[in-house]
Amino acid sequence: MLLSSRRSVRSLRSGLALAGLGALVLASSGTMTTTQTASKRLPVPTTSYQVPFTCAQEWTGGTRSRHSPSRLAVDFNRSNDLGKAVVAAAAGRVVTADQRSKRGYGKHVVLDHGNGESTVYAHLRNVFVAAGSSVDQGTLIGAVGSTGNSTGAHLHFEQKVGRDVVPVHFARLPYPNGAVASGNCVDVPMAANLVGEGAAEVAVFRRTARSDFLVHQPDGQAPTALHFGTGTDEPLLGDWDGDGLAEPGVWNPRGRMFKLSGAAATQLRFGARGDRPVVGDWDGDGRDDLGVFRPRFATFHLRMPSGVVESVRLGDVDDLPVTGDWNGDGRTDVGVFDRTLLTYTLRHVDPAGVPVVSTVPFGLPGDLPVTGDWDGNGTTDLGTWTPASAVFTLGQGTLDNAAARTVATVQFGTPR
Repeated sequence: MLLSSRRSVRSLRSGLALAGLGALVLASSGTMTTTQTASKRLPVPTTSYQVPFTCAQEWTGGTRSRHSPSRLAVDFNRSNDLGKAVVAAAAGRVVTADQRSKRGYGKHVVLDHGNGESTVYAHLRNVFVAAGSSVDQGTLIGAVGSTGNSTGAHLHFEQKVGRDVVPVHFARLPYPNGAVASGNCVDVPMAANLVGEGAAEVAVFRRTARSDFLVHQPDGQAPTALHFGTGTDEPLLGDWDGDGLAEPGVWNPRGRMFKLSGAAATQLRFGARGDRPVVGDWDGDGRDDLGVFRPRFATFHLRMPSGVVESVRLGDVDDLPVTGDWNGDGRTDVGVFDRTLLTYTLRHVDPAGVPVVSTVPFGLPGDLPVTGDWDGNGTTDLGTWTPASAVFTLGQGTLDNAAARTVATVQFGTPR
């Protein structure tokens, strides 16, 4: 472990300050890590990683010559760091979510980022994700601890290319050890009817210390900001009181607690470790209800107003859940988005009570799913948000396996 007091330098290292929400601020009096070892030249990761902590938090990290299993692994500390949030440095798939080990890494998470690249988050106190599931950058995955072969609370962090632990890079720049302010301040795409004109507006949830729901406004007007929740919450938009307007809500992965804003403000504990929250009017009464998608069983658990929970199995462990009224019958249906195959799989129930499942191709590699009633006709449409460009692509899809067609694009949010 590396004690916070080992580095107190706060001067900026020349050339390593980046502007904007994705900014990375580094300070060090040490020598920049190289990609050269005595035995071989190590590859530089192509993934654009961010610091694995909440937006704007400052942490101090460093390597050690006899660090196990690699001298290139970084130990991070700050004052009173036990239990502090650890978030995904980049989007990826959870290949390991060990919450029992008492040796080595202890409780730890490993994320696969594609192209043979991965990250390791070790000695955790808690693990909040499930193996096999997909997580976005900035998602809460664990809490700082001192489990396994550790003598004090800290985060042991590795970046790997293949089997090799490589020198850590943030925002594609070598990390020189020392103080670092997290630039892990990403936007999460969303959509709902927030204005009351019938159609859905696009929005983003900004994962900052003071998190905000930012709602897109037409004609170049400044976005409307709705403050609710924290940067490590999972965001929700729903019509909690049946007035026809959606309002913010969040789900806290630590306590599995839903918190809703507005006139119908409430708190409700529901779900399990590794779940993803979902919202919809399951019974057609005009008010949105709560639910979760459980990746490890690829199952939706939909909570009715009476407290009865209905389960629907759909998709695979690494799919992302979506909801919407696919057939316009006034009840919200479920679906999943496969980021590998770039397809929506949508389920609805026909008038005879028979479940119908359809597959609709849509999106580009790296896109995140977004659904909403873009034209206000009572039927939910499909869409995506491209993180690299912050562009929403709004489409219309049918339930007969036809490809969705693009009807509009909207640039909104901060590119990653």
